[in-house]
Amino acid sequence: MSRSHPLAILLAIALLVAAACTTTGTPGASGSASPSASGGGQAGTLVIYKDVSDLISLDPAVVYEFSGTLIVHNAYETLVQFQGSDLSTLKPGLATKWETKDAGSNWQISFDLRSGAKFASGNAVTADDVVYSIQRAIKLNKSPAFLFTDIAQLKPESVAANGANSVVITLPKTASAQGLLSILTFTIGSIVDSKEVKTHETAGDFGSGWLLEHSAGSGPYIIDHWTKATEVQLKANPNASAKPVLSSILVKHVPESTNQQFALERGDADVAVDLSPQQIAAEQGKQGVTTLKADSLQLVYVGMNATVKPLENVKVREAMRTAIDYNGIVNDLLKGNAKKVQGIVPAGLAGHNADTPFQQDITKAKSLLAEAGQDKGFSLELLVPTGPAPGGTQWSDVAAKLQADWGKIGVTVTIKQTTQAELLTTYRAQRGQLVLILWGPDFPDPDANAGPFTDYAAKSIAFRNGWNDASIADKAKKAALITDPTARNAAYKEITDYVLHNGPYAVLYQPSQNFGLRSNVKGFAWNPMAYADFWAISK
Repeated sequence: MSRSHPLAILLAIALLVAAACTTTGTPGASGSASPSASGGGQAGTLVIYKDVSDLISLDPAVVYEFSGTLIVHNAYETLVQFQGSDLSTLKPGLATKWETKDAGSNWQISFDLRSGAKFASGNAVTADDVVYSIQRAIKLNKSPAFLFTDIAQLKPESVAANGANSVVITLPKTASAQGLLSILTFTIGSIVDSKEVKTHETAGDFGSGWLLEHSAGSGPYIIDHWTKATEVQLKANPNASAKPVLSSILVKHVPESTNQQFALERGDADVAVDLSPQQIAAEQGKQGVTTLKADSLQLVYVGMNATVKPLENVKVREAMRTAIDYNGIVNDLLKGNAKKVQGIVPAGLAGHNADTPFQQDITKAKSLLAEAGQDKGFSLELLVPTGPAPGGTQWSDVAAKLQADWGKIGVTVTIKQTTQAELLTTYRAQRGQLVLILWGPDFPDPDANAGPFTDYAAKSIAFRNGWNDASIADKAKKAALITDPTARNAAYKEITDYVLHNGPYAVLYQPSQNFGLRSNVKGFAWNPMAYADFWAISK
């Protein structure tokens, strides 16, 4: 993806190694250390070991990284929500019901708030808090603000109270009402205690300095403390409408997966987040330990620059897709730690196209090249990131597999490996020929993928690959605005079918994420948007 969202860029960038990765800096991080006083041995505390070096703030209007999303999701409530790992069925949150109305040139979405909801401070949740929270996110204009301002096309005056317990959000017909509802489930949609936050405002910062490491929400937990490069502790919110099962959550910063694995085996950690597929395999059958494979929303794909000859020919691109051994990548390289997905909308989102029409067929691929007048073969350069690829292998290994597959049809590929930052600079300037990279949606809606993959004018993925198909871009824009779910899914089926065969992409796989758990941990469900509902977990 083009922005620094936790579902893509940050996952692929090597994270900083902080002092807590040493055995003296993190209690229980190695075999010689004793368990933490608040470690896995306490019945009321869930102890999670993970790399949290991406954590820069706990302010819901600022958070746009993996670890921040995980913490903030459990300290705040949103108007609407997805529950567990489901991303298809909107459920009530602070709003008990909502209705979208056609208001001429605009959509109006009205929300009725749940009566009796309170913030951790004891203040009642009101419509004024909802208005303040959305306006605050827009005015702060931090990393996630574009979801409101660009995608939903909101302005501060777009949200208004309609009495003490009702809110109306107005957006233009050029924006998607369904898309906004999906955005409101993300951390930027968190409702903050306006009375509490205003008491901590400094120099017009909307309380962001204080919310850096505190919380002012109505969620099941409150932020007890954040000790940078060490841990974040959550404590149960006594005023929460739904009481969490566990009284405390402790997220320990342990970057090294080996230390996570040892702590899990000893019982110091209840959950280990960053284990490799090899470590997960090693944990099978061990007493007191279980494992979980969860979905992500990332897609690993090859972009084929349609401005580079002979990639401008649709039959050449179809031949390139047809020559790839997708099963070999998923089953052999990744050891099954991924799904074979070939469409531009990942499994788990509405509008996903489960069709996988491509399998390696060398004869067919050669025939397509002959039809395109390229039966003598040609040479291309493949840009590849350094380091590990999602799913448990190296980017270089995926590239070598592609190189070998394409060699079977007479396409000579030279691999050029570089940092992801350098690769993206080249890719964004349309200077890549073949580019191996990943994408993750910025919000849980098919438009978050269909738009970038089809709309050249958006200066995102279609632009980077020099693919300007105005017809399919227009269909994707119209699909985003459809309000009927059945009709919307049908529109995305048509769009994804078209892109499968005409677009400049070879989608290779959708990686999974693995977790190690103590066997007494129950109710842990990972949402593909990079969070878990801590309040539903017991041990």
